[in-house]
Amino acid sequence: MAQRPAAPVDHAGPAPAPAKLRLDKWLWHARFFKTRGLCAKQVAGGHLRLNSQKTLKPAQGVTPGDVLTFAQGDHIRVIKILALGTRRGPAPEAQALYEDLSPPRPDSPPDAARTGPRPTKKDRRDITAFKDGHS
Repeated sequence: MAQRPAAPVDHAGPAPAPAKLRLDKWLWHARFFKTRGLCAKQVAGGHLRLNSQKTLKPAQGVTPGDVLTFAQGDHIRVIKILALGTRRGPAPEAQALYEDLSPPRPDSPPDAARTGPRPTKKDRRDITAFKDGHS
């Protein structure tokens, strides 16, 4: 039996990252949304700006240096793309893909800061009676 020649081995390492990546795929890689479907819905709904231009195509290509602006919850995010990435990795890997240019969130005051210990059952009954108008 004759042996087949071995296939040539590529010692160059992993393939280089592409020059452009789909916008929805990059948002998913960077972990801004849980699924690519949500990313595509956000872009197609007109809720995202790429370099100050509203974009409606999830397949729009992004490159390092582009700036994205979009709402996430009640906060407006301004993100500068630093790298494209090759996979949806762990959070530290995802955070290395971008620089957050958003202004810091203001510290919201606690809703009702308690002063003192937790009310006892008698205290709660007194509070309820006071609110109901029975002194």
